[in-house]
Amino acid sequence: MSFCADCFKGVRHEGTPEGTTLTIAGIETYVATPTGEYPKDKVVLFLCDAFGLKLENNKLLADDFARNGFKVVMPDLFDNDPAPTDAFNPGVNFNIMEWFGKHPFTRGNEIVRAVIDALKADGVTKFGSLGYCYGGRLCFDLAFTGDVHVVATAHPSGLQAPADLTKYLETSKAPLLINSCETDQMFPAEAQKAADDILGDGKFAPGYERTYWPGCVHGFAVRGDLSKPEVKAGKEGAFKASVEWLQKYL
Repeated sequence: MSFCADCFKGVRHEGTPEGTTLTIAGIETYVATPTGEYPKDKVVLFLCDAFGLKLENNKLLADDFARNGFKVVMPDLFDNDPAPTDAFNPGVNFNIMEWFGKHPFTRGNEIVRAVIDALKADGVTKFGSLGYCYGGRLCFDLAFTGDVHVVATAHPSGLQAPADLTKYLETSKAPLLINSCETDQMFPAEAQKAADDILGDGKFAPGYERTYWPGCVHGFAVRGDLSKPEVKAGKEGAFKASVEWLQKYL
């Protein structure tokens, strides 16, 4: 399994997170809760990129989803060892594969399923999932096993195309939204086309949609440079599409 350099690049966004950090199933977890009424039996799992809870962008985005009526739960997928945000800085030498060797997707799945079990014990019965980069792979795995009821992912990493897309068609019942972009080594044009060919035109009955954002690169939905109009449009467009997808199917 490989990652691309864009998995570890980006721009910090400004803002102050408004959620709460709790411990769920022994896992440090950021929780963003709507201020008004919301269904207590539903939770959106925010499965983040390699920068995890240490990157404010992830928390700010979780807060934005909470403002749209969803309780959002973002577990620490990396055992308090996310990729360092100084990897954003020019000249920083970050060993991508050494880091990933410590944090395989199997461990990420263990963490998320432990959190799901704890939330079920508290009365949650329906789960949506948002997956960004690393978290996109986990969304697929959770859909394969029926642990989540709807998936919205942006620039997913770790997928095997067409194999995982065919498996999604054959095993999953969770409606799937993929927010894709022009330059993405992890989910390139051929994978995007495979997704449309396998799942599109009504072939995946529960629901499938793919957005495409020109001028954007891998990571745009979380870490994009918002000073660039096309990136700002992509980030905001992917967010809007994800909110509408969750509203429709969760």
